[in-house]
Amino acid sequence: MNPRGPQTAAVVALCALLLPLALTGCGGGRGEGGLKSAGATPVAVGPVQLWPELPPATSPPVDYGKTDTERVPGVRVPDNDVRSVDPVTVVRAEVRARPGTYTGGDGMYEETARAIEDCDASPVTCPVLRPYYRDLTGNGRDELIVGIRMPDQQVGVRVYLAENGGLTRIMSTVDQVISVEVAGRDLIMRVGSAGIPGYEYRTAWSWDEQQHSMLPTRDEIVRVKPPGAGPSTPPAPRLVSPTPAPTPGPPRGPAAAPAAGDAADATDAGDTGYPPAPLPSPSSGNGSATPHGSAP
Repeated sequence: MNPRGPQTAAVVALCALLLPLALTGCGGGRGEGGLKSAGATPVAVGPVQLWPELPPATSPPVDYGKTDTERVPGVRVPDNDVRSVDPVTVVRAEVRARPGTYTGGDGMYEETARAIEDCDASPVTCPVLRPYYRDLTGNGRDELIVGIRMPDQQVGVRVYLAENGGLTRIMSTVDQVISVEVAGRDLIMRVGSAGIPGYEYRTAWSWDEQQHSMLPTRDEIVRVKPPGAGPSTPPAPRLVSPTPAPTPGPPRGPAAAPAAGDAADATDAGDTGYPPAPLPSPSSGNGSATPHGSAP
């Protein structure tokens, strides 16, 4: 005889008793922890193409976001370390290579170009701002970020990549910026909107490996709060006090029925504050009553 037979039968019986309890605990439904519906699932609405009969454009009239990469002439970068070069020397080399250029990536105001030439003699008025070093291309080395002050509160922003012992300019733009930020490997420029008060443009420039340059990959217009405006707070809720419940008076015990004259005097004097109880009619024996003082 198998000695494990009784033990196995006991285990099976115990499992049969515990199984309903386990199922009730997992999906009991009405108690706490039961499954509850989250409501109806919203219907997904996909994009719908408008005017599908229009042929796609074959050659865009404007190459939006185009940026020309340029090799900075005459600047050597030992070990491809951008920290080893002087940012003023880099910008000055570009100005000297293309003098009198007012548009494009090399565009420079004449007074700004003269101030750059005088940076060594007058560093206080030098329009080249303090440089920043960040890895924007993901190659493991820092790039050189240069800012240049220009007239009409404009700022030129240029980014240089060190490669093959020299410098390649991979971004150049000029605008009336509110701020310039770096988030991850994106360079974000905030620019005020002249035509739409209360809004600003935010453009994120990102490295594009195929173009080998920084491109404006995201451009948006954002509503901003006016200066000095505090954070908006929801109105405070109105607190309504609950109506107090009437306080019950002391319990009244049974009292002897007053005489006819006494009841009238007590009612007139307001002794109890309750209306006088009707008195039984002497000529009626069925429980009906007539007001005190009226004819029977």
